[in-house]
Amino acid sequence: MDKSYSYPIDLDWSQEEMVQVIDLWRMVELAYEKGINREEFLKKYQTFKKVIPAIGEEKKWGREFESISGYSLYKVVKEAKESNYKTIKL
Repeated sequence: MDKSYSYPIDLDWSQEEMVQVIDLWRMVELAYEKGINREEFLKKYQTFKKVIPAIGEEKKWGREFESISGYSLYKVVKEAKESNYKTIKL
């Protein structure tokens, strides 16, 4: 997939918060492209939830990311929470 898109971020976030959100976007991409460690993803997701705690905001950002990347945050989170496998791949 062509990676010529920008990750959706809020310029009001701190540098650290931007890095935490971008880390999660990268994990979502990898879940589709190569497969990821489920526990590592869940840890990054918990960090992401500290930046974006409201479910409505999470959905908004997830939709924005999916519209530009084609990758669904929701599907990766669902798979990570429901799966017992060490590695997840969509």
